[in-house]
Amino acid sequence: MLKTAFVAARDRQRLSEIASVLIGFGLTKVVDRLGLHNIPLIPRRTPRVDVTRLSQPERLRRAIETLGPTFIKFGQILASRPDLLSPVWTDELEKLHSQVKPVPWSLIGPQLEADLGAPPQEVFAEFDLNPIASASIAQVYRARLHSGEEVVVKVLRPGLRKIIEADLRLMAHGARIVEAEWPEMARYQPQEQMRHLANGLNGELDLLNEARNCEMIAEIFAGRDDIVIPKIFWEWCSERVLVQEFIHGISPNDAAALRAMDADKKALAQKGCDAFLRMALIEGVFHADPHPGNLLILPGNRIGFIDFGIVGRLSQKRRQQLLVLIGAMLKQDVDGLMATLLDWTGTSNPDLSKLEQSAQNFVQAHSSIPLNLGLVLTDFMTMARENDLAMPTDLAILFKGLVTADGVMRQLDPGFDLFAAAGPTVRASMRSQFSLRGLMRKAESLGSGLYGAASELPTLIHLMLVRLKQGRVTVEIELKGMDKLVRGIERGAARVAVGLVVAAFATQLAPRLIDLGTPAFVIIGMTVAMLGIGWLVLLGRDR
Repeated sequence: MLKTAFVAARDRQRLSEIASVLIGFGLTKVVDRLGLHNIPLIPRRTPRVDVTRLSQPERLRRAIETLGPTFIKFGQILASRPDLLSPVWTDELEKLHSQVKPVPWSLIGPQLEADLGAPPQEVFAEFDLNPIASASIAQVYRARLHSGEEVVVKVLRPGLRKIIEADLRLMAHGARIVEAEWPEMARYQPQEQMRHLANGLNGELDLLNEARNCEMIAEIFAGRDDIVIPKIFWEWCSERVLVQEFIHGISPNDAAALRAMDADKKALAQKGCDAFLRMALIEGVFHADPHPGNLLILPGNRIGFIDFGIVGRLSQKRRQQLLVLIGAMLKQDVDGLMATLLDWTGTSNPDLSKLEQSAQNFVQAHSSIPLNLGLVLTDFMTMARENDLAMPTDLAILFKGLVTADGVMRQLDPGFDLFAAAGPTVRASMRSQFSLRGLMRKAESLGSGLYGAASELPTLIHLMLVRLKQGRVTVEIELKGMDKLVRGIERGAARVAVGLVVAAFATQLAPRLIDLGTPAFVIIGMTVAMLGIGWLVLLGRDR
């Protein structure tokens, strides 16, 4: 409670704005469940008249757009998670856009001049004061350096960091409340989603991070002329300014321009697929949003990538799991699909019979060739949601990127089959991961881990022995059904006692039966032994 009060006091104004917007769009239940109705300065609880006819997903989408860049980014993340939300919500959230009204030059100009150390008209030979793009995070201008290179200048919107940091604090606190108060929401991993959102936005708020990402991707394709990555001009870059080469290209959606260029669409689709899969499967770092605005077609059947504000990363282990998944999909291996999904979702405890039936339905639905990758991945994530499983964040980012890239490739070549086109890259990835050198790397890694564990083992054993001597070792055990356990122990103890008595009689009677001595004792002992055995048999039938 104290922590909630502290958060409310620290960001009271922003919290009031958020509650006002939610109430204005008729989302009063959300305000009540988050406990925001007790915040001072909350306005009347009557929603806007023009939104009462809208569905709940539409109200949420419009509220998100009103709340600004932090919430827009969060909504876009949720739109790419069919493993978390049903289509009625993801379809509506996909309509979210980051294009906003440009900030006037009178506001953004002084900030840019301060970052450059001089007026932009002096730093650049030419500078167009009219932005060519305006998003919720930054605005983009065209310019020309004194050396003659055409560049784009990306500038963060003024005052944005303070608002986003406040939003992230409030949303992180809200995620903790949700997990604590609503156990049924745990599968949505609200705190994990907030961490992912915070990492992404903090990366976008530092344009030097985007510059580094750009150069990292450029190194991957350093030996290829058909994949173009813009050059970074570091002398003019800072946290709030990015200056990079202007790429002259056309959108894959512009069919008329592609015809005029005499572009080979099939070859371009294959190149785009190869480039994206090389980044993801071989290098483990990839463009997280290769939509038509970030992927350009250049003369000579070349492809250019721009906007590296967010990149996805995959560990070596995750890439191996992806190869297993691709193999299971192609072989229609139900058990392989289930094993991979359960491995990814970790601690979940699904209904295995239901999951098996879902996997069989998935395989049957996608048994035809060629496969539509976008539909395959969407259905795969839907299968996870229907079985109360949530995909890891890094895979959700990859799947979103794959679905987006597949859509662009299909615009270039309607008959494009990404599974077939991925063959060379998948084989190269398998050769890299399962080659002798790759196996040697795994062996070295395993050996290093075992060596580290072995080096710590004497210390751990010594510490455990010391604590045993001091009586400081404690064990915490959580037992469910304690009453049943106690009754079971009592029954077991009784059986053991009777068994010991029977065994004692049998042991003593055996020599007597042989020499037929002391008949009365034998008769009494045999009677007791038989009764004891019979009682044990009856107890054995009681579970």
